[in-house]
Amino acid sequence: MRPAIFAALFCVLIRPLFAGDAIAIGYNSDGAWSAVTYNRSSTPKGGPHYHDSTQACTFAVRDLWVRASDYLWKAEILGQSDKTGYVAVARGRALTRNKDVTAVGRGKSQDEADQNALKKLNDREATTEATIVYQYFSYGSDSGARSDTKHKAKRASKQAAGSRSAARKA
Repeated sequence: MRPAIFAALFCVLIRPLFAGDAIAIGYNSDGAWSAVTYNRSSTPKGGPHYHDSTQACTFAVRDLWVRASDYLWKAEILGQSDKTGYVAVARGRALTRNKDVTAVGRGKSQDEADQNALKKLNDREATTEATIVYQYFSYGSDSGARSDTKHKAKRASKQAAGSRSAARKA
C-alpha cells in the first residue's frame, strides 16, 4: 500500500515541474506527410500557457486532426521536450530515396536551433528544397516560476515613471 501512495504522491508533486513543447506530424493514406504542427509553453511557470510536454503532445495532435482532418490518416509525435529553448522544424527532400524528411533542431538561440535542424536534414541526405517550416521559443521546467506580482510591479513602475516624466514636462 505504501508504494502505491508514494507513487501517487510523487506523480502529483512532480508533474507540475515539467513543461515544454511537442511537434506532431500527420500522414495521408498513402503514407506521405500531409501536415505538421506544434504546441509550446509560451509563458514560464505560473503563466496561463504553461504545460508539460505530455500535454503539449495532446494539444499538438488535437490541433493536427482539426486542421487536416480531411487528409489525415495517421498522426504521430515528431519531437517533444521539457527544456526551455529555441526550436526549429525543417523539411527537405531526399532525392535518392524519393522521400520527404522533417527534422527538429533545438538550441540556446534561434540560429543554433535552425542550424541543428538543417544539420539533421543534411545527415539524412534531405537537402533538396530544405527549408525551415517553424521557429519558436518554448519555456520548459527550467524556466523558473513566473510571479504575477513581479510582472505587475514592473508594469506599475514603468507607468509611474511615465507619469512623473509627463508631470515634469507640464
